[in-house]
Amino acid sequence: MAIQWFPGHMHLTRKAIEERVKEIDVVIELLDARLPGSSANPMLAQLTAGKPALKVLNKQDLADPVRTQEWLAHFNALPGTRALGLDASMTAPAKALIDACFALAPKRGASMAKPMRVLICGIPNVGKSTLINTLKGKRSAKTGDEAGVTKIEQRIVLQDAFYLFDTPGVLWPRIIVAKSGYNLAASGAIGKNAFDEEEVALELLDTLRQHYPAQVETRYKLTGVAEQTDEQLLEAIGRKRGALQSGGRINLQKSAEVVIHDFRQSSLGRITLETPEEFAQWLAHGQKMDAERQVKKDAIELDRAIRFKKVPRPARGEPSGDKA
Repeated sequence: MAIQWFPGHMHLTRKAIEERVKEIDVVIELLDARLPGSSANPMLAQLTAGKPALKVLNKQDLADPVRTQEWLAHFNALPGTRALGLDASMTAPAKALIDACFALAPKRGASMAKPMRVLICGIPNVGKSTLINTLKGKRSAKTGDEAGVTKIEQRIVLQDAFYLFDTPGVLWPRIIVAKSGYNLAASGAIGKNAFDEEEVALELLDTLRQHYPAQVETRYKLTGVAEQTDEQLLEAIGRKRGALQSGGRINLQKSAEVVIHDFRQSSLGRITLETPEEFAQWLAHGQKMDAERQVKKDAIELDRAIRFKKVPRPARGEPSGDKA
């Protein structure tokens, strides 16, 4: 099942970003260090194309440190881009962000006549509001553990001639990378009514048993995790956690909720669900599938237009539905 979630306020956010970005000097995109590729918004990349970009891997204290370094190297190799890791333990996050922005736009912020104007954006529940509160030293932004808390744009003055514009968390209209949908759901970036917990937990366990079996074994006191199927593992966790129904059957819904909760709370340890190489493969496959879907959609629309005589029928031997 493909996971999709694009509430109405996200359309308004997209329009707001389109207008604001015209006068922005640097774009900060806050990413989840546990899923940096999946939490990078392709719609934002399109809207902010040509602007210097700072990729901030937030919650790095919850992520696999080795994989975090791989992602930082990946982003830092991109033109016009800098990347840094961030977590709640950093004593001077404002200085790190401000210094990185000046490195990307050195001619801005020297005076009030040329202030540094920075747009900070990211997906829902990535920790943006919490970061802004830390930067300001007070509760200047509403926070919560549910996707989609911030609903309006805010302007924050970090220092003289340095303005930070905050926007609501926004996903993109259609997620074409299936694995990204599951990873986003597992992280809490997608509203809980938009996905099936059991399906998300099975996908999460598929990753964990391959790359972090020891951590799963430690958390749930299991053995042979890597050799089990996702379904067997979900049942074993439910049995260990007492998620039982009448007749001794496993309550898979409850078991799934336990797995997702433990991942979100970092009870399983420091975990990153994807590497740059893995995400590149998922993206290439998703783009291929999306192109094939579009070809089929175009053919159906053309056939419908022909049947209702909105366009002439192609001559015999002429390909129909091919708009190339």
